[in-house]
Amino acid sequence: MDDRILKTEYSELMQKSYIDYAMSVIVARALPDVRDGLKPVQRRTLYDMYELGIRYDRPYRKSARIVGDTMGKYHPHGDSSIYGALVVLTQDFKMGIPLVDGHGNFGNIEGDGAAAMRYTEARLAKLTENYFLADLDKDVVDFVPNFDENEKEPTILPVKIPNLLINGSEGIAVGMATSIPPHNLAEVIDATKAYMSNPDITTNELMRYVPGPDFPTGGIVINKDELLDIYETGSGKVKIRGKVTVEKGKAGKNNVVITEIPYTMIGANIGKFLSDVAALAENKVTQDIVDISNQSSKEGIRIVIELRKDADIENFKNMLYKKTRLEDTFGVNMLAICDGRPETMGIKQILREHVKFQYEVTTRKYQNLLDHEMERKEIQEGLIKACNVIDLVIEILRGSKDRAMAKACLVEGKTDGIKFKSKESKIMAEQLMFTDKQANAILEMRLYKLIGLELEALIKEHDDTMANIYRYEDILESKDSMTQVIVQKLDAIKKEYKAARKTEIVNAEEAVFEEKKMEEMDVVFMMDRFGYCKTVDDPTYQRNKEAAEAEFKYIFSCKNTGKICIFTDGGQMHSFKVKDVPYGKFRDKGTPVDNISNYNSTKENMVFLASQSDLNLYRMVFVTKSAMLKVVDGGEFDVNKRTVSATKLNDGDSVVSVMTLTDQRNIVLQTKEGYFLRFALEEIPMKKKAAVGVRGMKLGASDYIEEVYYTKNAEEQTIEYKDKQLELNKIKLGTRDSKGVKVRV
Repeated sequence: MDDRILKTEYSELMQKSYIDYAMSVIVARALPDVRDGLKPVQRRTLYDMYELGIRYDRPYRKSARIVGDTMGKYHPHGDSSIYGALVVLTQDFKMGIPLVDGHGNFGNIEGDGAAAMRYTEARLAKLTENYFLADLDKDVVDFVPNFDENEKEPTILPVKIPNLLINGSEGIAVGMATSIPPHNLAEVIDATKAYMSNPDITTNELMRYVPGPDFPTGGIVINKDELLDIYETGSGKVKIRGKVTVEKGKAGKNNVVITEIPYTMIGANIGKFLSDVAALAENKVTQDIVDISNQSSKEGIRIVIELRKDADIENFKNMLYKKTRLEDTFGVNMLAICDGRPETMGIKQILREHVKFQYEVTTRKYQNLLDHEMERKEIQEGLIKACNVIDLVIEILRGSKDRAMAKACLVEGKTDGIKFKSKESKIMAEQLMFTDKQANAILEMRLYKLIGLELEALIKEHDDTMANIYRYEDILESKDSMTQVIVQKLDAIKKEYKAARKTEIVNAEEAVFEEKKMEEMDVVFMMDRFGYCKTVDDPTYQRNKEAAEAEFKYIFSCKNTGKICIFTDGGQMHSFKVKDVPYGKFRDKGTPVDNISNYNSTKENMVFLASQSDLNLYRMVFVTKSAMLKVVDGGEFDVNKRTVSATKLNDGDSVVSVMTLTDQRNIVLQTKEGYFLRFALEEIPMKKKAAVGVRGMKLGASDYIEEVYYTKNAEEQTIEYKDKQLELNKIKLGTRDSKGVKVRV
């Protein structure tokens, strides 16, 4: 038994297992193959449709039928991945050229999802059937067993065009991702032909044919000079803008109309763009917007923004580019499977691999056709020869006892047992030397083939076969002839499917938006106990002062150009701009502070909240649950980051109190077990915000700080403790780091 136990390091086993999993995802799921530009799920879906006979000139079939058949035969990874791939293959706003003809609701550019697969129908597109799946019956690619070895599937599809460039690809694998933009079919075909005529062509020369991406959504690529490096290395960033026009509106107003969007705005990002534009108006970044409407339809994108009469249109357009996703970045990483492994490739390398694949496929195709024609030639020559000695053949057939005897005579000249009319016939029969295939064809030949016209047709068919053989041999033996065949096919595809470029390629200056400075004013910030905050002007607050103090937990004055700081029990400080807080009427609800800051009320508790300008004027006291104290200069929290560490905490500790020091003189610490310690604030040393602090009170084993109070020397302060009044100034004045006194009431 012990001999069968294999001992191995757990870390080694995990490493090997993870690498195997990662490579499976990379090669068999997430990344396309450079040769056909398809991921496995796309390839299997298209092949399954081909096998089911769902051709472009036949009726549509239910998507559920396609998905189920693909999953059962080739791709056992769930129906959602297959249907998701099928949906994308139909969408003309995502694909350079859709490979599937969809019927029904397959989603739209604004992000609405496709209908369930039981409602939609699909069939192969004409391009896919003619130039992606044709010639599969000619042994042009290898077939391998499927996952349960009950079916065969192609390892690659014999695609005639550089589909990886034309339709692009996006996918996330393990530790790597691919992001390839779509390109114009006619331009890519021209670049392919240029490479075939000159394999030493440079990337710069190729870009005379392919100047840049051609997104289905149009738009404008604005960093033309950077594209050469992207196509050389296979990675980089393409900057794209939507297309904006200006139309005359009502009453002398101007309308900014967006007719094309960046490719990255497909889907829910259109809705986000609209909300971002609305937010610009709400937050008073611009006061030029009168109205915004989305008038997009099946005919195309049309987003209309109505502006005021005196609006600076160019400045407004630049604001849209700077503040919204109307100008965005498409990250290019042309990663694909090449020779069985992932590789980042430039445009020249992609074309090289595709052309290499075309020569391989074409060689296999014409070798298969040649073998087939050679077989036909052999049979045709046998039949013609048999027709020339048809009387002898008939005599052999009539004199033979069975088929085997007749075939032996035709192939080997054996005449034993065959009755002949004359010795001459027997001598002639002994000289017959037909091949095995020829003999079978003669034995199966029908009598009508002896008619004169049929014989002439057979001779003509033989002449055609010989012409095909000469042609196929020339293609296989001459690279120039094979190149001509490939180029002719590319020209035919270009002629049928070429389309005008949609995306402009230019060098544009960076958008410069001059944001109008907000007029500085004093506002009153208010936040209730539920975390909803707002700002109002001071007169509004004064008119509603009594109601405000009853309803709101935090109230203080600040500048509308300033910032608000939140200190949490976890020792963090979150800041946000006052201008992000809704400004309006006293009875407006406001907005949750979680929505305008990094503060998360579900994971942390707010300990203190103040204006940044106030913090700069004062020192601050921090008190933790384990009685660690320190004083920090409030100016240390004047930082640009939205979240910083406000204090360092020991394990298990938390912040109980944060307070700005104005005219307070003493601090009073109250513990859970009822101990009170009052001592002078001067005893707490100044520390940096990154320090832990010093111990302020000796605590019992299970005791901790529960409340913190501050007093002034000449002012009485009373608190309610255990339902009774307690005067803090009457507590004996002690020293820091002492136990304090037990208060019994």
